Amino acid sequence: MGIHHLMVGTWTPPGAIFTFAFDDEALTLKLVKRTEIANDEPISWMTFDHEKKAIYGAAMKKWSSFKVNSPTEIVHQASHPMLHDPQAASPETNTRAIFLLATKKPPHAVYCNPFYKHAGHGSVFTTDASSGALVNNVQNYEYQPNTGIHGMVFDPTETYLYSADLTANKLWVHKKRQPESPELELVGAVDCPDPRDHPRWVAIHPSGNYLYALMEKGNRICEYLIDPATHLPIFTHRHFPLIPPGIPNRWTQYRADVCTLSYSGKYLFASSRANSFDLTGYVAAFKLSEDGVIERQICLNPTPTSGGHSNAVAPSDWTDEWVAITDDQEGWLEIYRWQDEFLARVARVRVPEPGFGMNAIWYD
Repeated sequence: MGIHHLMVGTWTPPGAIFTFAFDDEALTLKLVKRTEIANDEPISWMTFDHEKKAIYGAAMKKWSSFKVNSPTEIVHQASHPMLHDPQAASPETNTRAIFLLATKKPPHAVYCNPFYKHAGHGSVFTTDASSGALVNNVQNYEYQPNTGIHGMVFDPTETYLYSADLTANKLWVHKKRQPESPELELVGAVDCPDPRDHPRWVAIHPSGNYLYALMEKGNRICEYLIDPATHLPIFTHRHFPLIPPGIPNRWTQYRADVCTLSYSGKYLFASSRANSFDLTGYVAAFKLSEDGVIERQICLNPTPTSGGHSNAVAPSDWTDEWVAITDDQEGWLEIYRWQDEFLARVARVRVPEPGFGMNAIWYD
């Protein structure tokens, strides 16, 4: 109980990391620090290392890392260019660093995804054992030329990596070559059920038995069983809506965003964004069985705005009670209480800066 800190980044320059304090007793949310970073390295997706001593950022044309000495003392460590393709780092191309995933188990490494053009490879970085800083780009592993990965997740053993390929419309599976090294080798890929699905995000159940794929254009969650022999995902033909029925132009009016599990693994949250500021986005919650089967859809609630580029859902990592949602239409960070399977907003704060509100990470 008490004060919990969260960090949030931005989609567009100027680069900054914003730290907030949420009081779970007074139910207040305050901006406590704006940490200026390189102007041309705004962080569209950030994540912590396994000890929360470093922040890793997908920063336009760079992969960046920062030392977290305290919630309000965040110091730049390193910025690495995209080296997977000679044209990716060029200011003349629209290739952009979009997502990264840090391991929780050794060997500690960070797996990075570019997006838009020249995004046919993922990159693997080693990290410094003492500071968590990004050190070396040890591998650029291949997908395919028209790939655009926007989300990845490891299985619970951190042996198999699942990637959502939005532009090639498939789910990829890679495996660590050796348990003691971070490099990957290809296992295989599966096409999505509908050619219009465009998977953007993936989440996996703690049991490792079920994978959930969020389809950006399909605006649905698709449930997959993980084949215990091949480790490839098998579509169970069960799917759930992320926008209400009856919406005209459902393939173009909305874009599903993020899916993620609650701390306990009993619930799955997912969100969608509207393509018009005149419409709302939506946040959904699902009940999961102990094995990982989606038992039922609990809610499909409108969000205050369209969500802009974001509407990213971020459950706290020590309790199911608190869920953060960010949006960059107006620049809101909001805290919701999840109780008795109801979602209620308890606090919010607005930061009227360009591109604010990409995703929130819980520090304490």
